[in-house]
Amino acid sequence: MIENISTKQRAYLRGLANALDCVMQIGKDGLTDNSYDAIEALLQARELIKIKVLKNCPLSPKEVCKEICNKLNAFPVQVIGSIVVVYKFSTKKDFKHIELI
Repeated sequence: MIENISTKQRAYLRGLANALDCVMQIGKDGLTDNSYDAIEALLQARELIKIKVLKNCPLSPKEVCKEICNKLNAFPVQVIGSIVVVYKFSTKKDFKHIELI
């Protein structure tokens, strides 16, 4: 398990995230228990995900990132505009993990 990620590791993850599509949207309901469950499942399946925060969301993208990271013990990678990128090491077996340098 990773305690913290360095600036260099965060830069590496940002580079990987460039090729990713958004896999989830957060809208007018904000972050609900269902959205936390879905985000956790996505993080276990992919480790690195992009989330789009819609304009009608009551939280700002930075607040969404902070809430997700606090609740799910994930790491913030990047917040640009309405896009949030989050990383969490997957506990799945037989999984090709992202190798942090």
